Amino acid sequence: MTDPATTPEPATQQKIDSSVPHSARIWNYWLGGKDNYPVDEAAGDAYTAVFPGIVTIARSSRAFLRRNIAYLVSEAGIRQFLDIGTGLPTAENTHEVAQRLAPDARIVYVDNDPMVLAHARALLYSSPEGATAYIDADVTDPDRILAIAAKTLDLTRPVGLILSNILGHVPDYDQARSLVDRLMGALPSGSHLSINDGSYGIDPVFEAAQEAYNNSGAVPYNLRTVDAITAFFDGLELIEPGVVSVTQWRPEPGSPTPEVIAEHGGLARKP
Repeated sequence: MTDPATTPEPATQQKIDSSVPHSARIWNYWLGGKDNYPVDEAAGDAYTAVFPGIVTIARSSRAFLRRNIAYLVSEAGIRQFLDIGTGLPTAENTHEVAQRLAPDARIVYVDNDPMVLAHARALLYSSPEGATAYIDADVTDPDRILAIAAKTLDLTRPVGLILSNILGHVPDYDQARSLVDRLMGALPSGSHLSINDGSYGIDPVFEAAQEAYNNSGAVPYNLRTVDAITAFFDGLELIEPGVVSVTQWRPEPGSPTPEVIAEHGGLARKP
């Protein structure tokens, strides 16, 4: 095991609140992780009691991200990644997938959850040839993210920007669009944008479960229409097959015909 590339960049000192469910810990629970509290398991179980398909969504989202990264490294030649809203460490993290294919890949993770920060060392182990760093910051502060990311990444060279299930936490859609534009605007031609988020108008049971979750006291997550998710890519060149259910984005050869689930995403290149 190699030494960590860097130490986390602190934003503000926050304490872990184990009395309120948190989306990163609940997501970790659905993925089969152990970094969560009883309150998160209870919230996760309450959600799955209404909509068991959320576990499929969580795991399909992770598989979508894995295929995105494989494309970016193997076909687009990307060697730098900025992963915002990474969540808690699980199997097949961005740096693991990227550095398995290209050991010299450099990855910067961004999150603002104190429990994620407490586990940052698990994310920071890099291949000897590459680098992995962690920033304690919020997606709503893109200037801070870019300034600190530049210590690890060369922002004059193409970057793969990953926004996986994070934009739903920005309630104002125009603000979410503006944040994407600001981040991509700072990256050079040849950079790529990967987005996936929960989609509205696909599964009413999912929508009811999400509404109940949003009313539980946890940080709300806003589902958006497929058209709204697609619009995040305006001005970019969508990679085939475009914005689709994450299960249908370049599935593994020989896999069964994927079902459509209420989680849509895509990958696009900056001209």
